[in-house]
Amino acid sequence: MSVKYFQVAQGVWGMRLYFVNVYMIANRRGAGRGWVLVDTGVKGSAGKIIAMAEALFGPGTRPAAIILTHGHADHAGSVTELLKHWDVPVYAHKLELPYLTGRSSYPPADPEAGGGLMTLMSWLWSTSPINISRNIREIDLHDGIPELPEWKIIPTPGHSPGHISLFLPLNTTLIAGDAFTTTPAESAIAAITYRKKISGPPKYLTTDWIAAAKSVRKLAALQPRIAATGHGAVMRGRELSTALNLLANRFESIAVPQSGRYVGHGAVSDENGVRYIPPYQGNIKRTATILVAATVVGFLLVRRAGKVWG
Repeated sequence: MSVKYFQVAQGVWGMRLYFVNVYMIANRRGAGRGWVLVDTGVKGSAGKIIAMAEALFGPGTRPAAIILTHGHADHAGSVTELLKHWDVPVYAHKLELPYLTGRSSYPPADPEAGGGLMTLMSWLWSTSPINISRNIREIDLHDGIPELPEWKIIPTPGHSPGHISLFLPLNTTLIAGDAFTTTPAESAIAAITYRKKISGPPKYLTTDWIAAAKSVRKLAALQPRIAATGHGAVMRGRELSTALNLLANRFESIAVPQSGRYVGHGAVSDENGVRYIPPYQGNIKRTATILVAATVVGFLLVRRAGKVWG
C-alpha cells in the first residue's frame, strides 16, 4: 500500500485521512521508547495508519501507546480496529473517558452553527460512545504520559469536555487537535482542499464556547513556532504567530457562531458524561429540508474527495 505522509518537525510526522489528520511522534527517551500515535482518524483508516507506521519505523512495528486528543468519531474512529492489531495503552483525559468506555454519548452536533456544508451535514456524525475500557488509561496531568515524557499535556476543553493538546517545549511544537484548526473545518470545499486559514474549533461539534476561547488563549500564550492541527495543513513561524494571536484576541467575533444550539448556553458534562444539553430552538421542518439537500450534495463531494485522497 502506497502511503503519503508529511513531516511536522524533527521526529514528528502526520498523515491526512480524508479531512482529518493523525500524527506519529518518535520518542527519544522514557518508558517504551519507540513512537506514539496521536489520534486514529475516521473509521476504516487502520490499514493506512499501519502502512504509514511501517514505512517510518519498519515492518511489524507498533506504537508504545496511542493518545487521543478527544474521542469524536473523526479522531477515534479507527482505535477499536487498531487495538486488534496493536494491543497497547490508549491515553485520554478523564473527562473523555465516559465516551470511550460506553457510558455516555456526546451532545448532538449543531447543524445550524453555520460556516458551510460540513456543518449542515453534521447531523450525520455519530456521537455514540465506543468501549475500549481494557486499553484506556487516564492521563496524569501532573506527570504526563510515560511513553512521551518530553511532551507536555495541555487541557484544552471546549470542543469536547476533556480535549487535550500536546506541546514540546524544546522546539515549541504544538499538536492542537481541534482546539483550533488551520482550515475552516465547516466548509466542505476547504475540508477537501485544505485551504490554509487559522480558524476556531469545528463549530458543529463544539459545545462550550467559553471554554473553547480560554483554550485558544492558553495555546497562543505558549507561542508555538510549529502547529499541527486535526484539520488543515501545518503552520509555522510568523504566519502561525500572527494568525493565532489574532484568533486569540478576537475569538468571539472570529470563531463563535452568530447563532446555534450551544451559543450562550453550553452543554454541561462531568466525569460520568453529559449532564445537560441545551434544547434545540430552530425550525425543525425548515432545518430538515435543508439538511437533506445538503447531505446529498455533501455525499457527492465527500465521495469525490475519497477517490482523490483515499
